[in-house]
Amino acid sequence: MSMSDLAVPDNHVEDRAVAAYLGLAIGDALGATVEFMTPREIRAEYGVHDTIRGGGWLNLRCGEVTDDTTMALALGRSILEQGKVDAVAAARAFDGWMRAKPVDIGNTVRRGILRFRQSGELVAPPNDHDAGNGACMRVLPVALATFGYDRTRVRADTLAQARITHNHPLSDAGTLCVVEMVQAFLAGRSRVEVLHEHVYRLIEQHSPFRFRGGKPRENPSGYIVDTLQTVFQCFFDTDSFADCLVETVNRGGDADTTGAIAGMLAGACFGLKAIPDEWIDALAQPVREACAAQARALVGLSQQTVACCGAPHAAMVRGAHPTV
Repeated sequence: MSMSDLAVPDNHVEDRAVAAYLGLAIGDALGATVEFMTPREIRAEYGVHDTIRGGGWLNLRCGEVTDDTTMALALGRSILEQGKVDAVAAARAFDGWMRAKPVDIGNTVRRGILRFRQSGELVAPPNDHDAGNGACMRVLPVALATFGYDRTRVRADTLAQARITHNHPLSDAGTLCVVEMVQAFLAGRSRVEVLHEHVYRLIEQHSPFRFRGGKPRENPSGYIVDTLQTVFQCFFDTDSFADCLVETVNRGGDADTTGAIAGMLAGACFGLKAIPDEWIDALAQPVREACAAQARALVGLSQQTVACCGAPHAAMVRGAHPTV
């Protein structure tokens, strides 16, 4: 399956869900090449890095992805198998993912999975040093599966998967903000609306996420604040899917994760037609197919649940208006 035979869904929500999942994988693959490089090193090596080419410190093949995408796919499978977000199923999925020897794994993620494996604990103890971006990078399946749910349920499901490995107020808040941003874009909200309704609310509650008024964030670490400051700057200061991702990954640092999060937001915002064909074609075929299939299934699950059981925000699913 390439872009030439990737049918664009007629359904507005499904289109943006597929675009968000492909965007995650594209940002991951694009950013992995320059992960841990500085902007100056990237310019010296590539000029402007805008091609999915593999390589990087992980020596990936062209179109391969890292833990950002593969953890999301593991989480998504657990949700589809259970018909809902379930912490036990998610933890088991993460454990199986780690046993399969992924190409990369963060220290906090590894520690949380080992804790579950040894004790069955589903909530990592609070830790001042666990404000990393690992819970946020993989959260897209929750955003799709809970689209149309009330905020209390969305928050509970978001934190159920997040706290298996990360238990920190900034990680919690940033991850929930990204979920709500994706869902707002699926519902057709504009970037201006999302900025005011979600990002500014995050900043009001947690001022470290402020991303205006200073220098552009470069060489971001895996700290969730560094990550989201970078993503917010690149996402809100560019006007297309491609420009957003190129600007993001050329900031260097933890570029696979900043690229993945920027890609899921830009995909949800701009839709499938906005993603360059060459980037979709460059993704490894199994990844491309798994992302598109999971996106459809997860958002389909959310709509079935809303239609069957009702949800306070069900109108979000039916009444989407165009994004501007």
